[in-house]
Amino acid sequence: MSAGYRVEADEFDVVIVGLGPTGLTLAHLLGRRGLRVIALEREPTFYANARAVHTDDECLRIFQAIGVADELAADMVLNSPAQWVFADGSVLAQFVRTEELNGWGSTNFFYQPKLETTLETLLSRYPNVTVARGRELARFEQTQHHVIVTHMASQGSSHGRVETDATRLDGTNQTCRARYLVACDGGRSVVRTQLSIGMIGRNFPNPWLVVDIKVKDGEEALRHLPYFNFYCDPACPTVSCPQPYGHHRFEFMLMPGQTKEYMEDPATIRRFLSQHVDIDKVEVLRSLVYTFNALMAERWRKDRVLLAGDAAHMMPQFMGQGMSSGVRDVYNLAWKLAAVLRGTCGDVLLDSYERERKPHVQEMIDASVQMKDFVSQANPAKAFLRNAIVKAMLATPRLRNYIRELRFRPPPTYALGSYLGLPRRRRSSAEGKPIPQPVVRSFVGRRLRLDDVLGEGFALIGHSVDPRDRLTPDDLAVWKSLGIRYVTVFALGERPQGYRGVARQTAPGLAEIEDESGVLLRWFKQSGARPGWVAVIRPDKFVFALEPVDSLPVVTQQVRQQLALQAGELQPLSATIHN
Repeated sequence: MSAGYRVEADEFDVVIVGLGPTGLTLAHLLGRRGLRVIALEREPTFYANARAVHTDDECLRIFQAIGVADELAADMVLNSPAQWVFADGSVLAQFVRTEELNGWGSTNFFYQPKLETTLETLLSRYPNVTVARGRELARFEQTQHHVIVTHMASQGSSHGRVETDATRLDGTNQTCRARYLVACDGGRSVVRTQLSIGMIGRNFPNPWLVVDIKVKDGEEALRHLPYFNFYCDPACPTVSCPQPYGHHRFEFMLMPGQTKEYMEDPATIRRFLSQHVDIDKVEVLRSLVYTFNALMAERWRKDRVLLAGDAAHMMPQFMGQGMSSGVRDVYNLAWKLAAVLRGTCGDVLLDSYERERKPHVQEMIDASVQMKDFVSQANPAKAFLRNAIVKAMLATPRLRNYIRELRFRPPPTYALGSYLGLPRRRRSSAEGKPIPQPVVRSFVGRRLRLDDVLGEGFALIGHSVDPRDRLTPDDLAVWKSLGIRYVTVFALGERPQGYRGVARQTAPGLAEIEDESGVLLRWFKQSGARPGWVAVIRPDKFVFALEPVDSLPVVTQQVRQQLALQAGELQPLSATIHN
């Protein structure tokens, strides 16, 4: 990050407004691609309270893509079981997903102030990224080629916040210019308001009390609460959420007659907490009553301004997907912005961002609402029926697996006709879905996660075949512009060998890997592919196409068309990576 940077002296590729998890992830994604970025954050110092507490395997895979997963995971409660429990703590159902298709566990809990400080500290590796804290967006205007942003010193209080070494910009009003602006400034987005973009959806009338606590000495007070619990108690629906470093969160639904003032009274909070912990051994860090929203922005883009995260959508947190959805947003958006800014692809590529992400976000909102309704059932008769249905489902093997393995969580599948890629031939086809990430064995015997082999641009993965076999020089030039990696995968022990002392020559520019677990080759087979087929993988690890190697010249033309590749000399998508 630049120190003492004088903003009005320079232009940027992208202005990010808001530096929560969504904005921080986007800054990393763009910084790795060598783009000049400024991130404006109105808070002069870190907000010291947790809001989000959960992330999943898909998002840890994204954090892996920006090189921060190991640092973040070190401060998480990883792959924790989650449960529906009765008032006495006995278990109605438990969710334990053992299959790690994305290379990470599916249920992970963190302490948001720690996550954000780590993400911002690690931004220092990018000299092309400027963090401007204590700067508030005043206004912006769009021209044909730029967004002109005026920002001012924030008047916000730093009470309850944590000091950092982030850049502070002096002066009152300053102006900067960028090619694009991405609003990551939350549910009350100033950018969205200035664009006059409305939010569609509904608010829920049932408020909840959230209480964040921390044990005073050691973690003995929380040892009996090792897992995430939904207390399916009609008398008091409750959420109990573990966090690292002695932190814990409780949420209590307000029942009829319970007012906000009553619930936020310290005596009430003490009484509710004492049902679950030794109240004298914990410190209350925060308590407030809030309501849930299930809202979607009417549009996510207006010319050179795009919305992401809570600025684009808000959902009840009962699936733990609010923050994760914002992280998915920017993973989809970042490589497209880079392709457009480098002149590799046309600006129309950015229209695919909302088209791809919006249907999945709506599915996640709907699932979150359904989970809220399920766990917060306050009618005793309906709660009894709910419990009976769950027990009956658990007695049926297929339905038991559906519950235990969280298969009711909407999969990351783009809607038919809305994604960049070839149409699916059948429901089980791979197009518009992410490729799994198993551990693979490299040419020299190293064990690597698949994404570390595929890189940050496009990748062609041949099943027992060199994916370049049928490509012309012009085709190869197209793929080169997209930061291509060429990979061939074999079953373990089936990579071709030399004979009689004659070494086999590996083709230059080709990574050969072996599928130790068989996950990747099973994925090829389940998708209808055989040896000699090639998977075309986008930078966000979604599948563009899965076709026989003979069809790749035709696929290359589809890539040209759908990504609006520009004519003339093509510039590499991932031309500059700062490490």
